[in-house]
Amino acid sequence: MPARNSRKQYLENGYYHIYNRGVEKRLIFLDEQDYSVFLSYLKEYLLPKNEKELYERLSDPEISYKEKDKIIKLLRMNNFTDEIIFISYALMPNHFHFALKQKNSNSIDKFMNSLGTRYTMYFNKKYKRVGSLYQNVYKAVLIETIEQLLHLTRYIHKQALARPGRVLQGQPSSYSEFLGLRKTKWIYPEEILSFFSKKQSTLSYKSFVEHEDNTDVIGNLIIEDD
Repeated sequence: MPARNSRKQYLENGYYHIYNRGVEKRLIFLDEQDYSVFLSYLKEYLLPKNEKELYERLSDPEISYKEKDKIIKLLRMNNFTDEIIFISYALMPNHFHFALKQKNSNSIDKFMNSLGTRYTMYFNKKYKRVGSLYQNVYKAVLIETIEQLLHLTRYIHKQALARPGRVLQGQPSSYSEFLGLRKTKWIYPEEILSFFSKKQSTLSYKSFVEHEDNTDVIGNLIIEDD
């Protein structure tokens, strides 16, 4: 029997909870560099690609071979600026969570396959391993209501905050963007924040995350335990 949420329903302009974890629940992030590399891949995929600037750099006669090779790879790389609206994320030691919106019916599949393959190649090369990094194909669960979307971002950020021994944002996550402590051009918290108060602390997003604790609304959207 297929694992829950392994069957995907792809819709244009659909909102989704995306998650996956390491094979046999093993770690997929072993140090700070791993988190940083994964986030850098997200940035490269989700920010607009300035092809004019890249071609200008490529035409520079003094450019090194190494730099030239890097630019060519960037020009060939997939870009999802016009296909994915990335809302929130949390990176945990052995899994990750995204909340996002896809504009086209196949955007998520292209995005996740590209990201998964690229990070697996990095990880396997660094740690001298072979084979699959993830337990299975990523899960993409359709979010059907605004209430589910709000509670999903709370769930994602609370997952990150639950990890002890780290700074304010806990595990790497988009919580700082939602609190206005950091601005990241490829993260879009505005739609979620429009439902909360900026002036009244008890009605703020921070209060919602840190005091609400109801997962019943998103019971079928979250990662299974098996």
